[in-house]
Amino acid sequence: LWRFGYSARLLKTNHFRTAASNTSFPAVWMLLAQYSGTIPGLFVVVKKPRFFTMPETVEDKANLELYSPPPEVRGMTLLNREAFKRTIVVPVLKVKKEIVSGLLKSLKHVVLQRPGLKRVVEDPEDENSRLLILDPHKILEFSLGEPEKEVLKQLSVYPKVSKYNLELTYENFKSEEILRAVLPEGQEVTSGFSRVGHIAHLNLRDHQLPYRYLIGQVIIDKNPGITCAVNKTSIIDSTYRNFQMEVLAGESNLVTKVKENSIAYELDFSKVYWNPRLSTEHGRIIELLKPGDVLFDVFAGVGPFAIPAARKKCHVFANDLNPESYSWLLHNCKLNKVDSKVKVFNMDGRDFLLGPVREELSKQLPLLKEQKTSFHIVMNLPALAIEFLDAFRHLLDGEPCSTAALPTVHCYSFSKHDDPTKDIQERAEASLGTSLDGRCSTYLVRNVAPNKEMLCISFQVPAEVLYKRPCPSEGKEQA
Repeated sequence: LWRFGYSARLLKTNHFRTAASNTSFPAVWMLLAQYSGTIPGLFVVVKKPRFFTMPETVEDKANLELYSPPPEVRGMTLLNREAFKRTIVVPVLKVKKEIVSGLLKSLKHVVLQRPGLKRVVEDPEDENSRLLILDPHKILEFSLGEPEKEVLKQLSVYPKVSKYNLELTYENFKSEEILRAVLPEGQEVTSGFSRVGHIAHLNLRDHQLPYRYLIGQVIIDKNPGITCAVNKTSIIDSTYRNFQMEVLAGESNLVTKVKENSIAYELDFSKVYWNPRLSTEHGRIIELLKPGDVLFDVFAGVGPFAIPAARKKCHVFANDLNPESYSWLLHNCKLNKVDSKVKVFNMDGRDFLLGPVREELSKQLPLLKEQKTSFHIVMNLPALAIEFLDAFRHLLDGEPCSTAALPTVHCYSFSKHDDPTKDIQERAEASLGTSLDGRCSTYLVRNVAPNKEMLCISFQVPAEVLYKRPCPSEGKEQA
């Protein structure tokens, strides 16, 4: 699977393991499609990794030596770009300027490729010639290989390689190379970050904090469009889902515009929650909806579930306790021209379930014999959402007109358990007061940290949980 740049995570179910062991690679994906959601406890995730580190190769080690900034920059905490100048010796090929363009295409596999570096420079000895800079790792001992000699022969170019003193500056080094040269040897170096519009959001480790301002500036310098770098300084507040942050470099404007799944959102990153790593999950839930369905978004944030659902012609009820999120949710509904399709609330999640959700379900569920509407309730507050599930106990009165019409809940949670799918199911069952065996599916959303997973458990609320039936004595009195 890694060969294709994808990752897949499966629980060890004997049923799937036996089938997959005797199956060719392409057919494994057919098995996933067949069994996902039908085997209780099976959860699957298939996605391209957003952040990764390539394994170190022999060439990487050579690059470290040749393309490392000067040793004097070690321990630098305030960025001094001038200190990164260094001269290295590289091979060059002297050619007539008329054939440079064609030769570049023919020899592109051995031409030096560095950020901001010219591959062709003027020949100080001949204005009619140019020097083509070659990669010293591809032209060993300043000697061309037979394939390169054959190319030059066809173009009538003399295959002589010369030495050239090439000055490298701060602009020619990659961010990883700069940070590796600055931070103490042997310590972890990271140049990864989450991009939120023009903002780079870093989550630095303790040993990186003395260098945080330099790191922030390097991230801005090396990533076009990034004009502000921030570092998280506290854990996410479980009430409003925002966190304290420090501006490391660049402008202090934290109001930004992002685009996710072709939809634009505006927000103040310092006051609301936004995670670009959840775009795939937002899209997955929206794919489950059909035009005319009803979506209740209990912890809506700035609208990444609510707005695309409204654009899909669903009826949306969106709520968030954070006044800032509520304000930006209203703003984004207008921005995307769906404000007439989304009813927005600024309430505690439990009050939203016991109020608007109960009212709407009580009004619409009895009519479903004549309608083909599905009800979905999204609860994306992984730190606490499962604790709100008990609000569904006896939420409605009477009897269900159809079990197919029972609302489907998509509840998110974190788990540090060895068996996260079992953990989230057991905790959901404890809140609901009933078993979900055979009645739920669990989906791995992402790995949050070592030994910490974010999951989504989906299930139809059981009728015995959702409805409060009148006791026999009440029925006799009414008769």
